[in-house]
Amino acid sequence: MAAERFPAPAMAVRATDGRRAELILTGDIRAGLLRELERCLGAPPLSEADEWIVDMSEVTGIDLACAYALLQAAERQPETTTLTVRGARHAVQRTLHHAGLDAVAVMEK
Repeated sequence: MAAERFPAPAMAVRATDGRRAELILTGDIRAGLLRELERCLGAPPLSEADEWIVDMSEVTGIDLACAYALLQAAERQPETTTLTVRGARHAVQRTLHHAGLDAVAVMEK
């Protein structure tokens, strides 16, 4: 039986238009990546966007520290900023829920 291959952890931020930005996460997002995640969350174009889309369709896992970093970054944005999490697996959604992110974000399949 072949071993299942998971994508290597990675993060990328891209502007989708003048006021919308996307954070694309892949792989297993753990505490070793926390500083890189915090840099992405605080850097333009994400920090300047009115709408955030977090693509988690390729995330195989996320720890509570990284989920909480997403929550903190979302809470630092103006109330008019919207956050949408797309494609998170059930286990990832559960961790995001434990961090409280689902209280400030729209969770999409």
